[in-house]
Amino acid sequence: MRFNLSDQQSIAHQFLYELRDVNIQSDRMRFRKNMERLGELLAYEISKTLVYTDREIRTPLENSLVKTLENPPVLLTILRAGVPFMNGFLSVFDHADVGFVGAYREEGHAEVRIKLDYIATPSIENRTIILVDPMLATGMSLVRAIEILLKRGRPKHIHVAALIATPVGIDRVNEFLKTVGINFSLWTCAVDEKLNDQFYIVPGLGDAGDLSFGYK
Repeated sequence: MRFNLSDQQSIAHQFLYELRDVNIQSDRMRFRKNMERLGELLAYEISKTLVYTDREIRTPLENSLVKTLENPPVLLTILRAGVPFMNGFLSVFDHADVGFVGAYREEGHAEVRIKLDYIATPSIENRTIILVDPMLATGMSLVRAIEILLKRGRPKHIHVAALIATPVGIDRVNEFLKTVGINFSLWTCAVDEKLNDQFYIVPGLGDAGDLSFGYK
């Protein structure tokens, strides 16, 4: 399953416009907030696919039968750019366990090389995972992160959530997850046309980590 939030008419288009516009994105707090807002919208869409159970509760007037989330998902994000985006998911899934992966692109090489040097996760065995990464460019950092995660357990389902994706990144993640036999869904707010010679998304929005927290 692949879901693109931009296929719908919604306020998500306004948030994406503000994230991309160089005259607006220099407002760092607003940039982080718009990432968070889009995370909330995407989390709501993912929530429609989860399992709910009936539960009887007591209101001030009488008993009522309501639906409650059976098992909160595990939220995982790739540092550092993923933090504001993930905060939107955490606002929706406020009881979720949370993990972090430190993965980054090594500079100075003709080809893309991904360095992964930090991982802290709760148990993922037979659990529903939402893996949050704002920029799905080549897909290599996500594939590398999932490879490491699978050494710690086998999840029931992985939801890959990206702010902006490319066809190249989508295809790489699809191919890898099908190869390892994991049930998965891919969710994004926009699909951009291509990568440039430096493997950055075009038109994209720039470096989400730098725009959120300052230049490295």
